[in-house]
Order: sequence, then C-alpha cells, then structure tokens
Amino acid sequence: MSVMDMYDLKGKIIIVTGGLGLLGRQYVSSLIEVGARVAIFDLLTSREDILYELFPTTPKTSLIAENVDITKVDSWEKGIQKVIQTWGIPKGLINNAALDSPPNAPIEETGPLETYPITSWEKVMDTNLKGSFLGCQLVGREMLKAGEGSIINISSIYGNVSPDQNIYEYRRKKGEIFYKPIAYSVSKSGILNMTRYLAVYWAKKNIRVNTLTLSGVYNNQSPEFVESYTQRIPIGRMAKENEFNAAIVFLLSKASSYMTGSNLIIDGGWLSI
Repeated sequence: MSVMDMYDLKGKIIIVTGGLGLLGRQYVSSLIEVGARVAIFDLLTSREDILYELFPTTPKTSLIAENVDITKVDSWEKGIQKVIQTWGIPKGLINNAALDSPPNAPIEETGPLETYPITSWEKVMDTNLKGSFLGCQLVGREMLKAGEGSIINISSIYGNVSPDQNIYEYRRKKGEIFYKPIAYSVSKSGILNMTRYLAVYWAKKNIRVNTLTLSGVYNNQSPEFVESYTQRIPIGRMAKENEFNAAIVFLLSKASSYMTGSNLIIDGGWLSI
C-alpha cells in the first residue's frame, strides 16, 4: 500500500460533533476533500440553509447534518440511526463539540474559584465529558457490528497542565477579576483517561481511540489577550484554524493503524516548556 493510499478515506462514514463550529467546519471540509462522507451532529435551527452557506461546493451525497443534543442518549440514537439509514454504519467519530469559558465570559464564571457556580461546572461536564462518552459508547456500539472504527476525542493543553493564570494578568491590572475557570480543564483531562480506557477495552476489536490535544486558536480575540497568550508559546503565535486538519485525517486513516490510546499534541511547543 502506498503512502497516499494509507491516507485515503474515500467512502468512509464519519460523524463530527460540533461540526458547524470554527474547527468543526475545518474538519468537515478536510474529510470531504479526502473522500469521506460526513454527518454533522450539532444544535441546528435551519439545517439546509446552514449547510448551503457553510459548505456551498460540497455534494449533497457527501454531507448531512442532524440536530443532535450530545448530552442526551435518545438524541444520539436518533442521529446515529439516521446516518445508518442514509449511508450505513459510521466508521469514524470526532468528539469535537465542547463548552469553554472564553476571555469575555460572564463575570460569575470567571471570578474566584471559591464562588464558581456549580451550574457552570455541570454544564461544562455534561457537554465535554458526558457528551463525548455517549458518542464513544453509542457510536462504538455500531462500530463493533462493523468490526472496525476510529474515534478521536478532542482535548486541550489545559487538560494536560493547569491554565496559566498569568496570561490574564492584563485584565487584573485594569481592575477586572478574571481567572480561567476550573471546569474546562478538569473535563479535558478526563478526556485523556477516557481515551486510554476505551483504547485498551476495544484494542482487540479493531476500534482505535486516540486523543488530539490542541492549544489556542486565533479567532479575533482582543490584541491584549493574543499578545499575552503568545508570549507563552515557543512558536510565538496562536494556531491557525486549519492547522489540525492533517492530524484529523491521519488519526482516522490507515496511516495511524498501529496507534491507539495515544495523545497527539499540536500546541506550538507549549507543553515542551
């Protein structure tokens, strides 16, 4: 098999959660480019309008979207059955959908740890951990029937290390109270060991499970934040939104056939310091 053949995903059915988001759109477009058929699971309002607007040149035979709440079992099951009825059993899953508290989050979420709202904790855990687990469990169940599958769980550098609160010092100097909240970091660290557990559990079933760990992506954040954040990154800049696409294709393809339970880190060198 040639190197190019190892990366071929022609006809492979892949589910991408949060496929309408900044990175989700990148993953979807890249997978379709290499021949995959992609089902987006996201919270949709006007499904057809969204698809035509975001993916105007994609053939209808290569892309569908389902309104799926990833925190609910029945919603997952309905979405999966629609994929199976349309194309067949999915052989790939990207657990991409997640909640974070961005720099402009409400003050009650970004204040001191001692007053962090339990409702915020529960919402993040439901989406980031429970939602990813349900995807692995329910899509993995179908992969078992097909005898193969590859799952990518998306994590963050803040799942590997504690957030650097010094990045936000520029806000505190202006009199604001701001701390990167705890829930996102805890949820993303949970992703790492969930991946390892499932990789070992399914190792002899031809279902591979890996983590892709990302650092911050530029998305029109304030100049103060970007300057402070990039001082922490050896490469000296935030990631571009398309810089994880090749890793996605690699992890879903035969090119990574001997790789499971691993954590592929793409962070501009952050975790090397």
